[in-house]
Amino acid sequence: MTKRVKKVCIVTGTRAEYGQLKLLCQKIVLSPKLGLQLVVTGSHLSERHGETFREIEADGFRISAKIDLAISDDSAVGIGMATGRSISGMSETLARLEPDVVLILGDRYELLGPAIASLLQRIPLAHLHGGELTEGAVDESIRHSLTKMAQLHFVATEVYRRRVIQMGESPESVFNVGGLGVDAIRSLRLIKKKHLENELKCKFNRRNLLVTFHPVTLGGDSSLKYLNEMLIALATLRDTSIFFTMPNADSGHVLMFNAIERFVGERPESRFSYKSLGQLRYFSLVQVVDGVVGNSSSGIHEVPSFKKPTINIGDRQMGRIRCDSIIDCKSDAISIVRAIEQMYSIQFQRRLSDVSNPYGEGGATDKITHLLESLSIRGTRKKFFDIEFSLSDCQGAAHP
Repeated sequence: MTKRVKKVCIVTGTRAEYGQLKLLCQKIVLSPKLGLQLVVTGSHLSERHGETFREIEADGFRISAKIDLAISDDSAVGIGMATGRSISGMSETLARLEPDVVLILGDRYELLGPAIASLLQRIPLAHLHGGELTEGAVDESIRHSLTKMAQLHFVATEVYRRRVIQMGESPESVFNVGGLGVDAIRSLRLIKKKHLENELKCKFNRRNLLVTFHPVTLGGDSSLKYLNEMLIALATLRDTSIFFTMPNADSGHVLMFNAIERFVGERPESRFSYKSLGQLRYFSLVQVVDGVVGNSSSGIHEVPSFKKPTINIGDRQMGRIRCDSIIDCKSDAISIVRAIEQMYSIQFQRRLSDVSNPYGEGGATDKITHLLESLSIRGTRKKFFDIEFSLSDCQGAAHP
């Protein structure tokens, strides 16, 4: 009798998240013990964001379901309604697919639907990259909520493992596997500079910067203000080509799209924008440019593997573990200009050769695949794991 494979339902809602999950999807397809179900949602289905589900299909994956969240309304109310559509769509999809485990990565609102639907249907949930901090984004609360709904946790550092356990998760269910982005980088054969110019229809200059700036979701209406401050800073640069990857589908992204497009249109010979570069072209561009500017987690998780600097603007990524190639700066134009000057300084450039990525040297994909194959995951019942503390500690907290 043929042994039944374990059905793993992976849900992806953004280009960046899929880039990290792609190699894991390939490993699951090749595993004799696992079967892949791939659910695509969020900005993958958005024309404004490049309809990146087509890239997933081009990679050879069969998409088991598409759940359109209708994210054209980027107001807080619109995002809330999209989250409701995610819960509804995932509930129907999971009832049809009947997976053995649902797997999600990260901290975005698109993932609340899969998590809630899995919990209510008593399907075990595996969560990747839990325990991290992003104190300047609503993602912080979403990430920890996903942790509490999950039965299995694959984290990127030992600090994050301890933090997930601190949240009441059993140590036996929390595995430090390292960062998936590192595996993605090691698996690719990057495009050479000359060929990249042809593919991207761009021109490299004496200096080159890659920019990704996402909405600041806990900053009220300040996302556009902070973006404009960054654009003022970038406008002062000379002999510099600037490459923008467009913001993700958070509240306020439409006005940010428009501002970037206007900025690029003022100097089309040296400013370029892309709805979605795709993983290969994105990392190939990181390899070529002098550094990365913005507030994306990629600048902290992945860019250090290239020994390239990241200018991290504002507090969107506040709390993440980072290495010495990261320059943190405030969101005003003067601070950003000073950070760029620091990045190009001889003293800072000398540091880069000694940079080591704190998210590991690779291997996360194989570890996760092996654990999915070997672990017995049944049901959603779990006990809260209490970390021992003394009565005096408790009294001290209650009576400062």
